[in-house]
Amino acid sequence: MAGKFARSWALMKASAAVLRSDKSLLVFPLLSAVCMLLVAASFLVPVGVLTIGSGQAGAYLDQGMSASAYLWMFAFYLVQYFVIIFFQTALTGVALMHLRGEPTSVAAGFALARSRWSSILGYALIAATVGLLLRMIQERLGLIGRLVIGFIGLAWTVATFLVVPVLASQDVGPVDAVKRSVELLKRSWGENLIGSGGIGLAFGVAMVLAVLLAGGLIAGALALHSVLALVVASVAAGCGLLLLVLIQSSLQGIYAAALYRYADVGEAGAGFEPALLEQAFRRKQK
Repeated sequence: MAGKFARSWALMKASAAVLRSDKSLLVFPLLSAVCMLLVAASFLVPVGVLTIGSGQAGAYLDQGMSASAYLWMFAFYLVQYFVIIFFQTALTGVALMHLRGEPTSVAAGFALARSRWSSILGYALIAATVGLLLRMIQERLGLIGRLVIGFIGLAWTVATFLVVPVLASQDVGPVDAVKRSVELLKRSWGENLIGSGGIGLAFGVAMVLAVLLAGGLIAGALALHSVLALVVASVAAGCGLLLLVLIQSSLQGIYAAALYRYADVGEAGAGFEPALLEQAFRRKQK
């Protein structure tokens, strides 16, 4: 296990090297975050206004969600998933271009994502349906049932780990993309989960440290009883946390692209050593 996490750390460093050589990859998660906030505001603000204005917020929570509320949530999930997958496809596409040694650009990433919009929408529809079904089931089960649903959700996340790289590299439909992701996972089950967990763990630690540092800055500003110092500390803390999130999202996209490329064609991309990827992906012997 320790060896797997060590390889995952090495793969993360290789992903970081790719990001350092092409910092424009940060544009995709940044624009994705902005669009997600706009979508959330467009869906949630009207609901909040209507609920508060009617004075039925408490009754709504007590009675549970109505059919119309579930439809509204499904529409929200669908749009959010489409935004997320669209920008992830653009990022992963550029990462794959870099790994193949091809010229890259933000425009090329967006052009690729636009050419796959129908497949992206189809996969967003699948993801939204699965997400809503799991949410509906979870609300009707007890603690044990919720744990079971949590494991099902985790299994779905793992099974679809390589769907975005598939969409970025192959002109296939959403169902075929899911099947292809599962097929590639069967060749080396679990390793990409360990790697993703390694990146998540590393950034989890970094995020905790960043939050502590941000809290220290804000506490120091409060101790100075200065509004200006508080504003500066808050802005600095917010920008630092945002940058960390953008870097994490970019590295995960690069990481998934590298694993997909090696699993698909058995080649190491630019910046990744073949021996490292050979250890990360072990093909089953026939």
